Amino acid sequence: MILQSTIRFLYPPQCLACGAETVSEFALCGACWREMPFITGTVCDGCGVPLPGAAAALGALCDSCLVAPHPWQRGRAALLYEGTARRMILALKHGDRQEMIQPMAAWLAQHAADVFGVDTLVVPVPLHWRRMVSRRFNQAAMLAAALAVRLGAECCPDLIRRHRATRMQEGMSREERFANQRLAFRVPKNRTAVVAGRAVVLVDDVMTSGATLAACAEACLSAGADSVNVLVLARVARDA
Repeated sequence: MILQSTIRFLYPPQCLACGAETVSEFALCGACWREMPFITGTVCDGCGVPLPGAAAALGALCDSCLVAPHPWQRGRAALLYEGTARRMILALKHGDRQEMIQPMAAWLAQHAADVFGVDTLVVPVPLHWRRMVSRRFNQAAMLAAALAVRLGAECCPDLIRRHRATRMQEGMSREERFANQRLAFRVPKNRTAVVAGRAVVLVDDVMTSGATLAACAEACLSAGADSVNVLVLARVARDA
């Protein structure tokens, strides 16, 4: 106890976002918590983006989902991809800040009720092996595994394989993103028994156009999944 108290005195817990001192490990300080763009209220049932007005009907869709429906059924997001949330996700992806996984999984779990059912299979969006080598870990797989533990669900991290490398999508139009991801994913034959007849929840860190998630959903449905929903940490709102 004395040693632990000494270590805590010398190295007090720090805010995950800004480094300020906090009262507990793996937490946000008060200022960063207030700035976190958590998604609350009425959201699009298809992609989880916030909808204007408090009177929007349950199951309402944003303009983007009305014009171009996704192959999955329901989508939810914990955060908007902006400000403090964007900085934290970039720090996780490119700064190896893996200590953020558990609190981020907790935020995901708070938005999981609408997309989880009995015997739901948790599946992360995969990385191509070349990108995996350069990045050393797949943040979506780590989020999916941590979420599954919290919810007592089964996770299959290798259900989907990215068998074709795709170009980085920054700066692409919606149509270009979907063309870039088309036919890039598949479920191997030795995994079809795992997904057949199951409800699947796809997990990723960020949804922009939904092109990557759409390609993964189509791969799961082609392999025999009964249904697919998506759950992402953050949603880019401008496409809605």
